Amino acid sequence: MTQTLQLSRRVSRALAFAVLLPGLLATGLAQAQTGAAAIVTPVAAAALNPYGLRSVWLQGDWVARGTLAILALMSLLSWYFIIAKWLAQRQLDAQVRAARHAFAGAGSLQRRGEALAPRSPLRAMVESALQAARRHTGLARQVDLGAWLGQDIVQSVSSLQMRSQEGLSVLATVGSTAPFVGLFGTVWGIYNALVTIGVSGQASIDKVAGPVGEALIMTALGLAVAVPAVLGYNWLVRRNRVLLHAVKGFGSELHTQLLEEMDRAQAAGVRSA
Repeated sequence: MTQTLQLSRRVSRALAFAVLLPGLLATGLAQAQTGAAAIVTPVAAAALNPYGLRSVWLQGDWVARGTLAILALMSLLSWYFIIAKWLAQRQLDAQVRAARHAFAGAGSLQRRGEALAPRSPLRAMVESALQAARRHTGLARQVDLGAWLGQDIVQSVSSLQMRSQEGLSVLATVGSTAPFVGLFGTVWGIYNALVTIGVSGQASIDKVAGPVGEALIMTALGLAVAVPAVLGYNWLVRRNRVLLHAVKGFGSELHTQLLEEMDRAQAAGVRSA
C-alpha cells in the first residue's frame, strides 16, 4: 500500500512537470527574445540614424566630403607624429642612459664610444669629437683645444636638436588650423540649411535637421582633431627639452673627459721624450 502511494505521488509529480514544462520553455524563450531585441534595437537604431556621421558622408556634397577628408587626414598625421616622436624620444632616452653608463667606466674614449649602438647619435658625437681632437694638431697655435672641441660638440648637439624637432611643426599646424577647418564645415552646413529652407518654403525640423546636424558634427570633428594635436605638441616639446638637457650634460662630460685624455697623452709624450 505504501509503495503504491509513493508510486502514485511520483507519477503525479511527473505529470505536473510535463504539464508545466511547455509553459516554462515558452516563458524563457519569450524572455530571451525580449533581451535580444533590447540588445539589437540600439544597434539597429544607430544604423538607421539619418543624422549620424555616415549620413553626413553619404548625403553631403563634395564640399562636406572634402572637409571630412581633410579633417581625417589631419587627424591621421597628428597621431602618426605623436606616436613616432614618442618612440624616437624613448629610443634617445635609452641611448643617453647607455652612453652615461659607458662613459662612467674606465678605458679610452675610443673604446667607450665603440661600445655604443652603431646608430646612436651620441656615438656619432663621440666620433666627431675624437676626429676634431685629431684635426687640432695642425691648429694648435691658432685655436685653443677646449674652444675647438666645445665648438664641435655644440654643433653635434644643435644637429640633434634640429632632428628632434622634426614633425612638431605638423602638430602645431594641425592644432591651429583644425578648428577653422571644422568652422568652415559648420558655415557650409548652415548655408545648406538656409538653402533648404528657401527652396522648401518652410522651416520645419525635418527639413533643417540634416544640414544643422552636419554643421554641428563638423564643429565637433574640428575640435576632436585639434585638441590631441595641441596636447601632443606641448607634451613632446617638454620631453624634447628634458632630453636635450640630458644630451647637453653628456656633451659637457665628453668635453671634460676628452681634455683629460689629451692632457694625459701629452704628459705621456713628454715623459717618453
